[in-house]
Amino acid sequence: MNRMELVAEARLPTSFGEFRIVGFLDRGDHKEHVALVMGDITNGQPVLTRIHSECLTGDTLFSLKCDCGFQLEAALKKIAGRGRGVLLYMRQEGRGIGLLNKIRAYALQDRGMDTFDANVALGFRPDERSYNSCAEMLRLLGVQEVVLMTNNPDKMMALQSCGIILAGREPLEVGRNRFNTSYLDTKKARFHHMLGQLGKPDTDDESDIAGRNGADGEKIPGDTEPAAPV
Repeated sequence: MNRMELVAEARLPTSFGEFRIVGFLDRGDHKEHVALVMGDITNGQPVLTRIHSECLTGDTLFSLKCDCGFQLEAALKKIAGRGRGVLLYMRQEGRGIGLLNKIRAYALQDRGMDTFDANVALGFRPDERSYNSCAEMLRLLGVQEVVLMTNNPDKMMALQSCGIILAGREPLEVGRNRFNTSYLDTKKARFHHMLGQLGKPDTDDESDIAGRNGADGEKIPGDTEPAAPV
């Protein structure tokens, strides 16, 4: 029996275009996940796909400590631009440690730890996430072959190990700024994310920041003190 159950679906108009939102229940841990679907994804052609782990601080509260919100927005724009694709929104806050523990990890980062060591100091693995349920969700949606928007090799390997065909990868490098530089450097050095492959300069991506700062596009105010490692 499948661990993932497709529970409900409905129309979801957004500022990027109209999606279909599909709700899933994980029968094992009772977490609720969703997929945002645009266009016909069951025609046998590879589907542009993003696996996005929930990040309340970045996705909803506009935090600059990570690149999560920027990646979410960029992925939805890419899917809408092509008129076809799927975004899996997974309830795996803080690399799987939960919101309150993520805030505890932030406190350790304020004292100089990086994200890898902060999670370990709290008694967790550096990354507690699993992507096996993503493969089940894709199959329930009728998707067997994907072009994955990711910088994370773990996501690619997990889908392939579960039988999803990986037809290609599209990098998703957006949102670098003075507050998340150490965070992104840690992703590359310690989590082996494939960053720095687009030829972008290692500086603030002010266009990305302005794009998430509201319709007026005003620049985020500067901070005179150097950012703590994240």
